Amino acid sequence: MHPVLIQIGPLVLRWYGVMIATACLTGLWLARKEAERKGIGREKIDDFFLYLMIGAIIGARIYYVAFGDLAQFWNHPLSVFAIWQGGLAIHGGILGGLLVAVWYTRRHKISFGKFADTFAPSLILGQAIGRIGCFFNGDAHGYPTSLPWGLVYAPESPAGQMFPGQALHPTQLYEMILNLIIFGILWKARKKMKTRGNLFILYVILYSAARIFVEYFRADKLTYFGNVSAAQSIGFIGIVLGLILMWALRKKSYEPAKSRRL
Repeated sequence: MHPVLIQIGPLVLRWYGVMIATACLTGLWLARKEAERKGIGREKIDDFFLYLMIGAIIGARIYYVAFGDLAQFWNHPLSVFAIWQGGLAIHGGILGGLLVAVWYTRRHKISFGKFADTFAPSLILGQAIGRIGCFFNGDAHGYPTSLPWGLVYAPESPAGQMFPGQALHPTQLYEMILNLIIFGILWKARKKMKTRGNLFILYVILYSAARIFVEYFRADKLTYFGNVSAAQSIGFIGIVLGLILMWALRKKSYEPAKSRRL
């Protein structure tokens, strides 16, 4: 797998950038469709999307710096801003986007649960597309394997530099497949879940479980807590909090209509 899609002289177009752009545009298109169905104006989605991108990038970078090689960033503080050199983590992006969503819905007096449910299918579909970019880029890669679907990555890629000439687990594709399955579940469940916020919570639970599984095969993990990676730790927290919130919302749904508010 080679990270460069097209190179014309000094102009380089990378697979990663193309797939991230595709993921964002696809997610925006799908969110608009869901917003129309839920009675949320498309202009609200378009307006929010810019804030979302800013919050997600900042969150993804902060997470990577916090759980990455702190000594390197301490010695070269300006490298914190060099996102073109890599170093964005999806969990940080989700958390950053979530904080922006809380701020935006409060500012515009929109139900946060309804808004989060609108973006849940878009989010997981965008993540699936984004992993294709990681696949060609050679990051988020796995350990060496003798399985017949093991892949040898380009020597200049992160995977090729860590394990030159060795076949590795294509963990990007593992996660992409799982994300597409989750998207299918959410898409089918989106009209059946009546309690606001439950669809997004289901996304958190399912993606957390998928990521915990995939992490067992990934070689480029961030900080460990004992034998558990940072992503797995957050995954466990996500599952527990998701189940608690889903139970709390279900209990609240039995209260009189006047007392319900989310």
